[in-house]
Amino acid sequence: MKPTTRVRVIDLETTGSNPPAHAVCEIGWQDVVLGDDGRWSLDAGHGASFVDPGRSIPPVTMAVHHIMDEDVAGAPFWPEIAPSILRPEKGVAALAAHRASFEQRFCTPKLSGGAPWICTWKCALRLWPDSPSFSNQVLRYWRMPEGLDHARGLPVHRAFPDAYVTAHHLRDQLNEAGLDQLLAWSAEPGLLPRVPYGADRGSYWHELDDNLLKRYTSDRNEDVRFSARKEVERRSGDAFEPDDGAAQGELL
Repeated sequence: MKPTTRVRVIDLETTGSNPPAHAVCEIGWQDVVLGDDGRWSLDAGHGASFVDPGRSIPPVTMAVHHIMDEDVAGAPFWPEIAPSILRPEKGVAALAAHRASFEQRFCTPKLSGGAPWICTWKCALRLWPDSPSFSNQVLRYWRMPEGLDHARGLPVHRAFPDAYVTAHHLRDQLNEAGLDQLLAWSAEPGLLPRVPYGADRGSYWHELDDNLLKRYTSDRNEDVRFSARKEVERRSGDAFEPDDGAAQGELL
């Protein structure tokens, strides 16, 4: 199989969200491959492994994934196991994860070989904007992807089941939009279809008047700024250029 025909979905369970203070305690993966018929599908490349985080797992994170210290005792450390999973022998066109920015904190270019990443969350925002939410599990039950075995995708918040569910979203995204488009969308901030918080929460950007929309173009949240500016561009037909106030807001 050529390297450009495989995307490996990665899911991590960790002791927290901020390395190096926190570390990986489980990794799961599921491959999605391009067949001779030009369609992407899941294949036999999958697995999971405990990882010794080199520290105790806090109770607050145990309560999420239910992985305990005794489960990871004697498991390989992250630098020992990560390269063989992130850089498989047959190569990958990309790595993928739902909200991939989290996995990328731990899967550094040194460990991954510099592979590009697809964020299935960002791609879902583009392809399925009417979803009630864009979490991995809400998309699972809103979309009901073909071929997804319910039991195999459980329990939630364990590395392989979550990777397995994400791989079904990725398969459908690849078949709908193609690899290059997913990579391009993943390289940009998330294009939110609706305002995510505040008094306008749940409103589509096109429903906001010009003055209200302009306020969001200098929001602290990168995804909100990007989404509001895209709507400004749609209305004007020109590339968005922040005024001095918006630029100052970004610097702050």
